[in-house]
Amino acid sequence: MAERILIVDDDPVARRLVEHMVGRFGYETVTLDGGDAAVALLTGPEGAQFDAVILDLMMPDLDGLGVLARMREARVNIPVIVQTAHGGIDNVVSAMRAGAADFVVKPAGPERLQVSLRNALSTSALEGELARIKRSRSGTLTFKDIITRSPRMTAVLRSAEKAARSLIPVLIEGESGVGKEMVARAIHGSGDRRTKPFVALNCGAIPDNLVESILFGHEKGAFTGATERHTGKFLEASGGTLFLDEIGELPLSAQVKLLRAVQEGEVEPVGARKSVKVDVRLVSATNRDLIADVKSGRFREDLFYRLHVFPIAVPPLVGRREDIPDLVRHFVARFAAEEGKRITRVTGEALALLAAYRWPGNVRQLENAVFRAVVLAEGDEITAAEFPQISVQHGTADAAPAYEHSPDIAPTIAPPLHEPMSIDALAPDTVMSGATLALLDADGNVRPLEQIESEAIRFAIAHYDGQMSEVARRLSIGRSTLYRKLESLGLASENGAAESEPVVAE
Repeated sequence: MAERILIVDDDPVARRLVEHMVGRFGYETVTLDGGDAAVALLTGPEGAQFDAVILDLMMPDLDGLGVLARMREARVNIPVIVQTAHGGIDNVVSAMRAGAADFVVKPAGPERLQVSLRNALSTSALEGELARIKRSRSGTLTFKDIITRSPRMTAVLRSAEKAARSLIPVLIEGESGVGKEMVARAIHGSGDRRTKPFVALNCGAIPDNLVESILFGHEKGAFTGATERHTGKFLEASGGTLFLDEIGELPLSAQVKLLRAVQEGEVEPVGARKSVKVDVRLVSATNRDLIADVKSGRFREDLFYRLHVFPIAVPPLVGRREDIPDLVRHFVARFAAEEGKRITRVTGEALALLAAYRWPGNVRQLENAVFRAVVLAEGDEITAAEFPQISVQHGTADAAPAYEHSPDIAPTIAPPLHEPMSIDALAPDTVMSGATLALLDADGNVRPLEQIESEAIRFAIAHYDGQMSEVARRLSIGRSTLYRKLESLGLASENGAAESEPVVAE
């Protein structure tokens, strides 16, 4: 998904010229003709949708320095590149002191502007990633830190936000690697207990004979090897949140004591003579079918209903493919910094390959694949060649043509939630091989006509870079008919095409 750039200039000719160049770089553009309008947009609810701003310094209403000052007051941390026809040193110094990321003289050349944008986006990405890591370690991670533009994932997070406002027990369900702990940390960081401890424990990684000791603690001499007193995870998390990952792996003996801890708010350390009161917000997670485990007797039914009060199901990565480009930027920014490499972009071919793969290991597998790619990369870009294992498993020849017009991306962090999706970076539900459209589903049955028509239109829009007139001509339908089909198939909100013709460099 392309980054969104806001262009602010009162000169319509200069504004159109910059818009044309930025569009050719592969970014999505929005234009405004004044500083007041820019401040209103950037400080409003839609401001978080932008990744960078190209700002004219000299404007009749509110000039560029005024816009920068207002952004600083509102704590809007979006990189700004200022441009002006008056390139004196005083202007440069004033703009940089006001918070500008870079400075270009009008008319800016394409190469200079592209380098400036890439540098600003990369710097912003690294700063955002460092801030996210800091919030994660301090327990103040929020839902805005979870990278997603998927409607399915957005609905999940809205539900989780409601859970965060209370102390209701939460059970997060989902395949391994989908990010269940991230959701748990966001619930903690968005609630009243965000200043208290967040303690995570993987129940599947504890030996059976140590489960009770690690969970509830033990007294000195309670068993062989207990040379000192241990408080246990419940007491460590007292006042905060205890996250029990892979809760379905707990042995039945520990499930009994966990049930008591949840019901009574107290734990009994191994070897202790009396119980200890605890105040813990419990969030658990599983990749198992706990209902099936209850039926088979592997998991206690009474404990299940104590934990399953507010279930949250996190979808697999294959069900939210539109998140892949932003996750790739996020991981590239982090790993490039850790490895001391300067990687400025991921090619469209590489992005196409990653977007088409099914990712059975979900986000964790994508993260590891990008880490390996960063280590393998010899230049300043990541190409499909850095993903040999994915290419072998999926087949580059089958995946790449369907996305041959995907723009190269810089390693930037995604904007927060609630931004409309862009059709040209959206992976279709059924991957097309080149110009071939799948007519059968996984069970060998003919797919519904609506699905086939929807994918054909998606492919055409991506293939012709969003030029709706060309899309309509190649599909042999009128533009108005194309817009009606976008509306009826639910694609209008993804593309924004039903409202206006996108401005694309011809």
